[in-house]
Amino acid sequence: MTITLDRRLNAFRPDLAECALEGLVEAKQFTAGTAARMAAPVTPLRPRPDRDAGIDTEILMGEAVTVLDRAGGWAWVKAAADGYVGYVPEATISAAPLAAAPLATESAPTHILAVPRSFLYTGPDLRFPNSTAISMGSRFAVVGEAETRGTRYFALSDGTFVIAAHCQPVDQPVETDFVALAARFLETPYLWGGRSGFGIDCSGLVQLCLLMTGKHAPRDTDMQYASLGEPIAREALCRGDLVFWKGHVAIMEDEDTILHANGHTMTVAREGFQDAVSRIGWLYDQPTGYRRLRAS
Repeated sequence: MTITLDRRLNAFRPDLAECALEGLVEAKQFTAGTAARMAAPVTPLRPRPDRDAGIDTEILMGEAVTVLDRAGGWAWVKAAADGYVGYVPEATISAAPLAAAPLATESAPTHILAVPRSFLYTGPDLRFPNSTAISMGSRFAVVGEAETRGTRYFALSDGTFVIAAHCQPVDQPVETDFVALAARFLETPYLWGGRSGFGIDCSGLVQLCLLMTGKHAPRDTDMQYASLGEPIAREALCRGDLVFWKGHVAIMEDEDTILHANGHTMTVAREGFQDAVSRIGWLYDQPTGYRRLRAS
């Protein structure tokens, strides 16, 4: 019997594969990899070690990965959040190695960014230069705090500072309503493979907003259609349900309106559901299905 493995979620090459695939694929070597965290604010994950290759998805600062191989300035990694496999520049990975259980180490993130976008400052003052911008979902270790003119700042382990009000402990959901969270991304630019407050695609919006409410979601629309929630009838659609087209997903804001990152406006936009069905239908046909998330 021939087994077809999804290359997005399974790490295998003729020379190397992850240990979980031993006996399922042929490879010269198998590896458990080493645990690490991403250090760059937002890192594109590519299907091959080539900056001209398209972006499959993105990994945010502080998210955990398993590093399977390093060569030629690239790292072959598997993302802990959703199991996605691909290549990132080696320089975007934290130089500090992690133990086998990274979330239990001293360097583990303590807080997560709870707003779509914010800045890391070189000191505890909004007038200080900012060293970089970060996205909702970024994780970091808070090692202290300071207050300047009534504004609290968290000091991070790398010496930078972030607005304390923009952060939340990693063990607490940012929101209980993922639809309300999705609405906070309105007018964020559309980016194929994007998964951040700087650019996001349709399935990235669903995944990130569910993640911030403490719920796991796979990365791509086909994966989400196959595993999220339960199928429902079109007539039953209400707030929080998902509408799928081939290669696209939208969130029902209410019975008549959707929120979705889309290539038509090139933004996260609010659109009438029937208008969207008519507009999309002539090119991509009718929706393929509707799903309701399970109550947690």
